[in-house]
Amino acid sequence: MMNVTPEFILLALVVITALAFDFTNGFHDTANAMATSIATKALSPKAAVTLSAILNLVGAFLSVEVAITVTNAVIRIQNADGTPKPELLADGGHGLLLILMAGLAGAIIWNILTWLWGLPSSSSHALFGGLVGATIAGMGWNGVKWVGEGTKLDGLVGKVVLPALLSPAIAIVVAMIGTRLVFWITKGVAERYQESGFRWGQIGTASLLSLSHGTNDAQKTMGVITLALIASGQWTATNEIPIWVKVACAVAIASGTYIGGWRIIRTMGKGLVEISSPQGMAAESASAAVILTSSQLGFALSTTHVATGSIIGSGLGRKGATVRWRVAGRMGLAWLTTLPLAGLVGAGMWWLGHLIGGSAGPITVFALMCAAAMYMRWHSRRDPIGHHNVNDEWDGKPEDATVDVPVSGGVH
Repeated sequence: MMNVTPEFILLALVVITALAFDFTNGFHDTANAMATSIATKALSPKAAVTLSAILNLVGAFLSVEVAITVTNAVIRIQNADGTPKPELLADGGHGLLLILMAGLAGAIIWNILTWLWGLPSSSSHALFGGLVGATIAGMGWNGVKWVGEGTKLDGLVGKVVLPALLSPAIAIVVAMIGTRLVFWITKGVAERYQESGFRWGQIGTASLLSLSHGTNDAQKTMGVITLALIASGQWTATNEIPIWVKVACAVAIASGTYIGGWRIIRTMGKGLVEISSPQGMAAESASAAVILTSSQLGFALSTTHVATGSIIGSGLGRKGATVRWRVAGRMGLAWLTTLPLAGLVGAGMWWLGHLIGGSAGPITVFALMCAAAMYMRWHSRRDPIGHHNVNDEWDGKPEDATVDVPVSGGVH
């Protein structure tokens, strides 16, 4: 019979919580790949989330570069001489496992809260914010690997912060240029033929974007679970991922994607830009190109930021298009606050777990996280959004209509 030790219980809680985060990442980020295809009716809502779930599952197996980044580039688990930090790995890795548990709890709570608000904030930044907050609480500022060794920017700054700043801007420019080219090339073609042809094209680009999302986002949870296994002594390689971890994370993110984060799909598909099929195809192509390139380079960027930037760029690239800048502003505020607020929750969860101590501490953190998630899920039933009404005309808040800014430039 297996000896169930307190260390094993903590490891099991971390793995379960990590897979729960992966699930929330899936339904939170379904909009990144499928919001525009649903908005233009290139795909029905249910068909879109089913296709996206399958391709997220496949994409999770295509690379491990981002997973290795998460394992190595956030928490400083080694001293300057390369030896492990004893305070993290003692007692079956209790110190590091508690940090991971608290950080994941912070990320999950922020993910569900922004889903409730219908805001496409970054699941990735929620994860990194939670981990950084818990690490600072447990180890101090030096516990975070802000930069890499020597001149290499392979720490948090180089692999997370810089991509977070650059990727949305790059996506906006690429999508804007792509949209202008699309309308220039098809100038003179009847609009009904444009819409019909590009809807078929959107199926292809949305599929590629779903594949790239699985390649980038599923790996983040793989990295966290691998780090937990290293802490507990169950795994030693920092540049490899156990096969069962790959499978479990792929299934978790695909399951979450299939559930469909309808609130965020509605915001991205209807709230930012009244999008046409040519714009949708340009936006999805730009997002997929940026995400796949970053995944191969090991950059743990936010697919949400990239997809949102691409949608805004598609609006800027079409003459006469309308971008609802107040909605975009609320998104931007969520982006700016995700890292610090998820970090505060992660730090608070660490202090709670540390104060209670023993096995009861992590169990209390887990129970509190579950209670918060269930309350927010219950609260969402007051204003249900699903596949049946995700494409209703956008009404948003009354003040949104006052800041719709038609784009005068671009090619029609």
